[in-house]
Amino acid sequence: MASPETGSGADCGFRSSGGSMSNAHASFVQLHQGADLYVLPNVWDAGGARLVQQLGARAVGTSSAAMAWSCGYADGGALPDTALLQRVSEIVRVTSLPVTVDIEDGYSDVPDAVAARVLRLVEAGAVGINIEDGAGNPAALVAKISAIRSALGGRSLFINARTDVYLRGLAEGDEAVRMSIDRLQAYARAGADGGFVPGLRALDEAAAVAGAVPLPLNLMWLPGMASFAALSQAGVRRLSAGPALFTHAWTAMAAATTDFLGDAMAMPEGAPGYAALNQLFSER
Repeated sequence: MASPETGSGADCGFRSSGGSMSNAHASFVQLHQGADLYVLPNVWDAGGARLVQQLGARAVGTSSAAMAWSCGYADGGALPDTALLQRVSEIVRVTSLPVTVDIEDGYSDVPDAVAARVLRLVEAGAVGINIEDGAGNPAALVAKISAIRSALGGRSLFINARTDVYLRGLAEGDEAVRMSIDRLQAYARAGADGGFVPGLRALDEAAAVAGAVPLPLNLMWLPGMASFAALSQAGVRRLSAGPALFTHAWTAMAAATTDFLGDAMAMPEGAPGYAALNQLFSER
């Protein structure tokens, strides 16, 4: 079953400037080591980070797609480095939870450039990253992970290596399983801490990957997936929301805007008022 996201609602303090990043990193690593499935909400701004913490999340992840869209860019490497760093800094400022950042392919083909970008994120307070191979040669991601580890110089960072074998349809069935295993094993040898296989749905294939790779297996939530309990039993250790929460938010705003333009908008039941929302961002 999923591990309960039961951080105290009262424990909503902002990250202290004297807080230990090593402790945050250790807490994040521990979330992947339990017997239960760890569920990670993916947000795109500081407001979302504050909300998921209030609701009991135990870490905050960013969605590269949602962050790009919310900044007015398409997903797929278009988000400027300054925008990424600004958003991550804002998220870290408002949450005491560990923060992991999706950086697509590192926004560069040059390993040292990717490593330099990652160092800036670490300095901003991130304790983890996702980095993907896309449709490229897996050797490119191996080189990037190795460059990141070298640049870190022993500093802690949870590197979640993503392979897009399933998401991009690079293979199917047993061949997709084999290709995913081969890639994740190579990324583990380069220094990855986790393996991410978005698009993988079948429980037997997830179990095969989880059993052959020395990394906690991360999947991305998709409609029609098996239950959290079944995923956990198959060996999945982390389930990310991906852009799903952004899609929910977009749909809700579109509906409310349509109502407003038609002179028919009403506040949804249970909506917080101004004072409650403002207080949430005033707490220290």
